[in-house]
Amino acid sequence: MREFTLTDMERLGAFDEAERTFQMTEEAFRTFYELTARPVRVYLGRMTNDDRLADDLLQETYYRFLRSNVPFENDDHRRRYLYRIATNLVHDHRRKPHVEIPSAVLPEPAPRFTEPTLAERAARRIDLQRAMARLKPRERSMLWLAYALGWSHEEIAASIGVKTGSLKPLLHRARQRLAGLLKTGGRS
Repeated sequence: MREFTLTDMERLGAFDEAERTFQMTEEAFRTFYELTARPVRVYLGRMTNDDRLADDLLQETYYRFLRSNVPFENDDHRRRYLYRIATNLVHDHRRKPHVEIPSAVLPEPAPRFTEPTLAERAARRIDLQRAMARLKPRERSMLWLAYALGWSHEEIAASIGVKTGSLKPLLHRARQRLAGLLKTGGRS
């Protein structure tokens, strides 16, 4: 098998393509990744309720981020764009038909909490998880970005692709729906 030289790579256009698609230096990307990977992973985990899927979508999010040829105004714009990619990937995943794998084939999931917690906190957490799972994906996304990550209305609107003026009533209705679900224990 023949090895490619730098001149071969340049002739094939691979160098130009890589340069166009990767607008950040490697060090800048590493810093950006270290600052954003954990919150994006948590966000994806909450949106999908599936740790394995969240890990896969996290990788795809950064892959698409790196492949995008978008000029970013600043770090906030870059971060909002990353969350927009993640949100779109979750929505795309939900639209695809899925094949169910029999549970006998899958290994037992690891316990989520290794340290003991108070029964009341555990019950509240379960109620909140049930209630969040019953929300629509966009409602869950808005509430998570607003209250778990502390994003502004403008940032959330840009991330999920709605106008800021539309976001306020949508977020209000999502809060009302979550409150109603919490009153019933997340069941209705």
